[in-house]
Amino acid sequence: MRSRFAPDRGLTARMGLTMFLLGLLYVAFVAVLIALLRSWVLVVVIAAGLLAAQFWFSDRIALFAMRGRIVTPEEQPQLHGVIDRLCATADMPKPRVAVSRMDLPNAFATGRNADHAVVCVTTGLQRRLEPEELEGVLAHELSHVAHRDVAVITIASFLGVIAGLMVRFAFYSQLFGGRDRRDDDQNTAALLFAVMAVSALVYALSFLLIRALSRYRELAADRAAALLTGRPSALASALTKVTGDIARIPTQDLRTAQAFNAFFFTPALGPGSTVANLFSTHPTLERRLDQLAEISAELGRPAP
Repeated sequence: MRSRFAPDRGLTARMGLTMFLLGLLYVAFVAVLIALLRSWVLVVVIAAGLLAAQFWFSDRIALFAMRGRIVTPEEQPQLHGVIDRLCATADMPKPRVAVSRMDLPNAFATGRNADHAVVCVTTGLQRRLEPEELEGVLAHELSHVAHRDVAVITIASFLGVIAGLMVRFAFYSQLFGGRDRRDDDQNTAALLFAVMAVSALVYALSFLLIRALSRYRELAADRAAALLTGRPSALASALTKVTGDIARIPTQDLRTAQAFNAFFFTPALGPGSTVANLFSTHPTLERRLDQLAEISAELGRPAP
């Protein structure tokens, strides 16, 4: 799919490298699990099943978790109108449009490709933003679809999901299943510990790779949205407003949403969070605003 969103070769290269490295890591992970569990059929069936479920149903899972619902143009005429104009300007297919009845001000795009994409905004975001600010946020989310990085981040996050599940499975099996047979079945305990250690290592590596890609793709989406709309200041205003409002939401109210931070317009993290500074899925607000200020200066310069 070609659109009028500004292409980003850096993003394309990083997506390819991340998928290549995660692919190698995934193959090694499955090989180790087969060697440890001695049942390649079980490992392959479980891994393939989880990958297929995440790839084909990622949009439904995200909407369900975020209490989102597909809305018609009659239900949300303003929202559909903005997306219609942006899609026409960008020369791209229109995704499905959803609204989440949450006060958390945010938006996200999900789906395995452009034909099955969904752009969802929360009622909290709609209530807080001016029309031109909302347009900037929606252009940001549509650029994720146009650049195909929504599908890439969905597939990339799969390895971390399965590794995390294996850690939990091994931990609970050892905790509840091996306690009565500790003296009689040392091999089982050692096996479960090995699976847990390998899974934890894979999860940590995939965690770092995905976050490095995610931070860059957010900058790429900001730039593409600013260039498409020609109003980087509106996107900067939306970023400042949304980030400030999220910082005032109690941490316990953000926990459910944090699992989807990689997909959000801005992360659902409280103020002063160590995670936000060290392992965030997004660049800092300052970095994003600096880039938008640079784009604004570029757009304001006369053509040579």
